[in-house]
Amino acid sequence: MDNRLKILIIIPAYNEAANLLQVVENIRRHCPQCDHLVVDDGSTDDTAALCARHGICAVHLPINLGIGGAVQTGYRYAFKNHYDIAVQIDGDGQHDVSYLPDLLQPLIDQEADIAIGSRFINKEGFQSSPLRRMGIHFLSFLIRLCTGVHIYDVTSGFRAVNRRFIRLYAGQYPVDYPEPEAIIAAVMQQGAIREVPVVMRERGSGSSSIRGLKSAYYMIKVSLSILICRITFGIRR
Repeated sequence: MDNRLKILIIIPAYNEAANLLQVVENIRRHCPQCDHLVVDDGSTDDTAALCARHGICAVHLPINLGIGGAVQTGYRYAFKNHYDIAVQIDGDGQHDVSYLPDLLQPLIDQEADIAIGSRFINKEGFQSSPLRRMGIHFLSFLIRLCTGVHIYDVTSGFRAVNRRFIRLYAGQYPVDYPEPEAIIAAVMQQGAIREVPVVMRERGSGSSSIRGLKSAYYMIKVSLSILICRITFGIRR
């Protein structure tokens, strides 16, 4: 890892107090040269107290903005403080930061603007549920159909972006379920995207915010957003 680069790890968190300290301790252990920022997305648990107690750098949003708003807050912080690279990881403990050097290498080598940690390249570790894998594969197919870009793990929240996309995402970032839509936005801006194989874990505790009827809403909403982005891009061209 290039120690000359200023790197920020953004950790969006909503009621992840049970997992958050371990996530931060892993960052401090494996990536001491990186700064980290918890974006507390209006949590109702003791996330704020935990951050204060353990000296964790955090932004506490007064209301819940959702994952998109929380991540964009992190990008705005990174842009304002002149970071070279911003990394997203989830606050639930699924992402193994020991893979961070692999994730950063395409950006350091200037081979990509965005690097995405993919669990589906080597197919090791936690692969999500069969139903979710079907949904991810469908979204991957749809993005490839609309853009010609093939990304296997389109919903991965383990990703890194360079300074150009820090600036772009600080200004505008998808709101509800942003990972697939952020890929479309990157393609529209002629961004180079590289997938890097990683191993993910099951979340430490708690449950995902996307379950039950929300899963169906997620698929419909993201699919429509992908199609609308593609149509809009075609009109602009």
